[in-house]
Amino acid sequence: MGHLGLDTMACPDCDLPQTIPQLPPGGSARCARCQETIARNPSDPIDRPLALTVGAAIVYLLANLTPLMGLSAVGREATTTIAGGAHEMWVQGSEITALAVAFCAVIAPGGYIAFMLTVLLAVRHPPAPPWVGTMLRFAAFMQPWSMNEVMLLGILVALIKIATLADVNPGVGIFAVGVLIVLLAAIAATFDRHEVWTRVQWADGSLPPPEPDAPPAAGARA
Repeated sequence: MGHLGLDTMACPDCDLPQTIPQLPPGGSARCARCQETIARNPSDPIDRPLALTVGAAIVYLLANLTPLMGLSAVGREATTTIAGGAHEMWVQGSEITALAVAFCAVIAPGGYIAFMLTVLLAVRHPPAPPWVGTMLRFAAFMQPWSMNEVMLLGILVALIKIATLADVNPGVGIFAVGVLIVLLAAIAATFDRHEVWTRVQWADGSLPPPEPDAPPAAGARA
């Protein structure tokens, strides 16, 4: 990838409008007023997040298809998955909680991974079709609702509380959830939305025009 072209944006922290300088691969730009990082140019903005997303898809399947934990008490044993836990909540009458768990722990992360895979595969060989923009917006909508870390924290608290009442055996699923949390964060850190948009066709079938050179206005660092 070459230098990130010029763009104008407002700092998300202090709202100062400024021009983003051309950034070398691996570089970033900071706000001229508050020094908040406002733009990045990852050295590998497509293939690296794609590899992480493929890994996240595999781990997501493990997290949802394998047991989170096993319980053993008075000679009886039981295991559960994320979806199984949500279903049990529904059966027990906690429909709202069951829907929240299902959406935030199953549907949202699965949707985010699926949309990201679609976007990253489509833009590897530009020009990408215009519908990639729609997929990117769907991914942005799903990302903040993917709350696997909250679910994992709840599971750990529950494990501590029931450890005195039954034998608890962590399953493959709970470790997969932990890895999934790390991978989702890594995808967000390495993904460059700007690079994707430069590869997407316009409505008339043409690519966005190249951005002209101009003196930078924001502070930059490699």
